[in-house]
Amino acid sequence: MGCKLPPGSDRLVKGTQEMEIKRSGSQPFVDGPSEWFTGAVRIEPLFQAPEPALVQGASVTFEPGARTAWHTHPLGQTLIVTAGCGWARRWGGPVEEIRPGDVIWFPPGEKHWHGATATSAMTHIAIQERLDGKVVDWMEQVNEEQYKA
Repeated sequence: MGCKLPPGSDRLVKGTQEMEIKRSGSQPFVDGPSEWFTGAVRIEPLFQAPEPALVQGASVTFEPGARTAWHTHPLGQTLIVTAGCGWARRWGGPVEEIRPGDVIWFPPGEKHWHGATATSAMTHIAIQERLDGKVVDWMEQVNEEQYKA
């Protein structure tokens, strides 16, 4: 039995803002650009809150061996692993295994990368905030030695 809601109850009007529901699968996936990722990566935008809010989020799926380039976030980043097994690493730190249910916080300005392990795909939800219109500063690619260290 599905949930029954009154007609029109998927939008709630209050002031000039309205509640908005984005239905699962309603937003197209995009491939992760090769300038920012190594390997096959699929990004599904989930939300970008309207001004004055600053938060946005996406579900990102990394195929085995795929990963981000080194990067930072001006206001930090939270990752919530939802499937598979992955790795995350901050600059100068060890590679850390991340699994479903793990929540990872990267502080503002911390250089890091994250992605799948060499043999397992991984999906996470990435949440970050905009500062002066920017959510990320991309840097150099993660080389094989850095990835497998």
